Amino acid sequence: MKNIFYSLLLMLLSQQCFAKSSTVDQEKLLDLYQNQKYAEAALYLRNIYTDNTNNQKALIQIGYCFLMASNNVEAEKYYSKAYQLQPQNLSILFSLGNISTRRGNQQMAKKYYGEIVKIDSNNFSVYKLLANLYHSVKDSMRSVYLLKANRLNPNEADIAIDLAEVHGVNQEYEKAYHVLDVAIKADIENLVLQRTKLLVANQLKKYQEVITSGEILLKDGDDATVIRDVAKAYYYTKKYDQAIKHFSKLEKLLMQNENTLYFTCLSYRYLKNYKMAAIYAKRTIEEAISPNTASYYALLGLTYEENNQFKLANAAYKKGLQFKATPTLYYRLATLYDTKLKQPKPALNYYKLYLGSKPNAEDDQVEIKFTKERIAQLNLAY
Repeated sequence: MKNIFYSLLLMLLSQQCFAKSSTVDQEKLLDLYQNQKYAEAALYLRNIYTDNTNNQKALIQIGYCFLMASNNVEAEKYYSKAYQLQPQNLSILFSLGNISTRRGNQQMAKKYYGEIVKIDSNNFSVYKLLANLYHSVKDSMRSVYLLKANRLNPNEADIAIDLAEVHGVNQEYEKAYHVLDVAIKADIENLVLQRTKLLVANQLKKYQEVITSGEILLKDGDDATVIRDVAKAYYYTKKYDQAIKHFSKLEKLLMQNENTLYFTCLSYRYLKNYKMAAIYAKRTIEEAISPNTASYYALLGLTYEENNQFKLANAAYKKGLQFKATPTLYYRLATLYDTKLKQPKPALNYYKLYLGSKPNAEDDQVEIKFTKERIAQLNLAY
């Protein structure tokens, strides 16, 4: 009976004063936290305090649990109520800004973070968060917030990298180099900072620095970006053998592109290895041309043909053949000469070229059958 009496008394006291959390089983709550059962913790606290509570600490605690449980709607509900009670609470503002960002409401996030700036103009974290709300590197506001964050904490790597990117886009390479240099001195072993600095150093023609730093970085494993920067530095210092060696590494990693193949071609040319230079010149051209170019010309030609612009269609199909001889282009030219231009001899030639280009036996069976029949007919006529 005594236990029942004390329990009833405890409930009455808790109802009279929400500020006292004596009804909360702290051990149970701690256990829920430790096992990351935040949704259960939120419901547990909400049942104790009820939705009508004005206990700010309770509202924040429930909001936090819902936030950790990824229930952003309920989290925003409780933090908003806490915000009404104390609108200048930094913790509440940060949480509401975070929730707004998660829910894609960037304007509200900017509003909450902007209120933090008014309260604490030297808050590094809020400038970092604000900068991330402006995604374009060319956005002036992103630059403003990154500059403020970097001024407050020039050693922070993420901000230094982002700010260097902004400077790079504006071709302010000296500024980018300085920002990264300061951050690296504070964190010498930060490989991301070092890799970023290599690109800027190349732009500033600090080629020996790129080679020295890059070769050290490559000892920890191949990185396509670092290999490319080091290879270019070797090229610009006229160490063409080393340039080719590093560009070849990109090919082994299947990370070559038009630009790297072009520099490989030039390196061979300066070494007077004209055979390899010619090979890489051709590869550069092939890399520069889209594999779909022939298909695009086929589409262009068909469009002209459907509009009765037969000469233009003919020119488009033949232009496509310069990039890649496809069965489609041969078939289109054959039917164009046969049915529209009424020129059987070139039509016969393109029908034969169509069959010789090995069209897909299953997908193109109708066209193949028609072509064979038409070749037989044209052969009889001529």
